[in-house]
Amino acid sequence: MKTRALTKMKLIAFIMLLSMAILFIYAFLYDIGWLKAFSEAALIGGLADWFAVVALFRHPLGLPIPHTALIPNNKDRIGENLGKFVSEEFLTREKLEEKLDEYNFAEKGSSWLSKRANAKKISKLMIDNVIPGMLNVINDDDVKKFIQSQFKEKLESINFGEWLGIGLDTLTKEGRHQQLFTTILEKLHREVYVYEEKIRRKVGDSTPWYTFGFMDDKLAKGIIYGLEEFLGQAKHPNSDVRKEVDQQLHEFIKKLKSSPEMQQNINDFTSALSNNKDIQAYINGIWDEIKVWVSTDLAKQDDSKIENAMTDMFQNLGNGLREDKILIHKINDFMKTNLLSKLIDNKRAIGDFIAITVKSWDTNEVANKLELEIGRDLQYIRLNGTIVGGLIGITIFFILEFVK
Repeated sequence: MKTRALTKMKLIAFIMLLSMAILFIYAFLYDIGWLKAFSEAALIGGLADWFAVVALFRHPLGLPIPHTALIPNNKDRIGENLGKFVSEEFLTREKLEEKLDEYNFAEKGSSWLSKRANAKKISKLMIDNVIPGMLNVINDDDVKKFIQSQFKEKLESINFGEWLGIGLDTLTKEGRHQQLFTTILEKLHREVYVYEEKIRRKVGDSTPWYTFGFMDDKLAKGIIYGLEEFLGQAKHPNSDVRKEVDQQLHEFIKKLKSSPEMQQNINDFTSALSNNKDIQAYINGIWDEIKVWVSTDLAKQDDSKIENAMTDMFQNLGNGLREDKILIHKINDFMKTNLLSKLIDNKRAIGDFIAITVKSWDTNEVANKLELEIGRDLQYIRLNGTIVGGLIGITIFFILEFVK
């Protein structure tokens, strides 16, 4: 766009200059004095301004004329002066304090962030540039080792034996475990009838061949009857079987709470789980599943749960901050105090950074970029020079004619 506009203005200035040259030739051939004076002065003015404009960026016609290509030849000096100008004229305490007082960082930022579209831009920026990069940079093996070490460390730090004792003790208080026992035993009692045929087959498979099956039915009935009788008695809370089980449970809970040896045995068992290959494979799979889920979810774009959650988070942050006047005041004070001091303390470094940056630019690239930015306006100097030169020329012509 800028290149097209610059080319267009250069063409207009060139056509104007060419027109003056044609008028000059016409006036010279037909001896038209006033037109000759106008076109001659316009041609001189246009050429002079063309030379001046071109000399800023490069050597006119490629000729190494002294004091031309001013910007490329003085690039380093321009960078130093620009850095010095910025640091000395802009980065002063008075001007910075004035601007910081005018600009309410926290309020403007919270108002901007509270809008859904802006919160979505931030979340989109995070999703497009931060999250995928993190997933690619993070070493999978390191993450898996970290998860395993944390799992093992946390597992070993918990006294499962003691906690199991406390949990069972809480469950058995006021007989709350009795209903659970009753439900389980009633279920088992019913299952005896469901699996009666399987029990008979198992008994038949287990008896010696030489009994020829004569004892199978009696053994099966005995087993089934024994189970039914035991479970039938046990499911009643006041039965001797239930009392015996209840007594054993309370003794077990007492040992769990008071016996370091039993607690250690349970803890050793749980700790051994962390070294189990199946457990380790499951833990390793957690990270792989997380990565797959994150990648799959992010691919949904507008339907992404992660993106929508992040958008909600940023928008809520903006709304919350906008309503908290005290926090807004603190943030503005923090920005003013810290930003101001950092800028003042580093203003020389900022100026040097500008100078170094300009020096690092390619000479031709600097000239081309600057011409692209201001070259279009400079073409008006050529146009004005042509017109003003022509007007001065014709004015001088009429003055000379008048004094004759």
